[in-house]
Amino acid sequence: MKKILFSLVVIILTSISLNSKAQSQKTFNPGYLDFVVNNHNQLFELSCIPSTVEMILKYYNVVDFDFYDLQYEWKNKSDGSFRNFDQKELFGITFSQKFALPRDENFPIDSLFRTIENELKAERMVIISLPSDPGWHMFVICKQTPEGDFVSYSKLGTHTLILRNTKEIVRKSKGTEIMTYRLSKAVQSN
Repeated sequence: MKKILFSLVVIILTSISLNSKAQSQKTFNPGYLDFVVNNHNQLFELSCIPSTVEMILKYYNVVDFDFYDLQYEWKNKSDGSFRNFDQKELFGITFSQKFALPRDENFPIDSLFRTIENELKAERMVIISLPSDPGWHMFVICKQTPEGDFVSYSKLGTHTLILRNTKEIVRKSKGTEIMTYRLSKAVQSN
């Protein structure tokens, strides 16, 4: 009886693992990001940039869920920015910094929002920098609400953060920068 029960548990867990992996790679599934975020942690107070990059890598299953190499390398780097990942390819995903402009009344907010919408329509998420006490924190935008706002996810240690008013936050801060990415053909075909 114990062998049968054990076999059933192994079959069920294998099925769940294969199913979630297939869903994340074959079709864009913002709901799968919930799973990724809930099983991810930000390890250091200032490692939110590599943490969000790791979430993207985990979403596409190019690294395991216990992958934290980028955060361990970064630790509490206080002078880091999206520049550290600009045009950097990691496991078949190339990241690009966008809208590294002064945050003021001349910031092209409408263009920023169109870029994010286009990325989401192309079934790619966007990493965004948003104001947070005492400075800035990075989030992953995974979808747009029916009302047109963006839903953004992040981690603060083990705590999951979800924002549903991303546009309002960006407008109040008079702009922000984002990071987009492109998948290699190898990642797309997995």
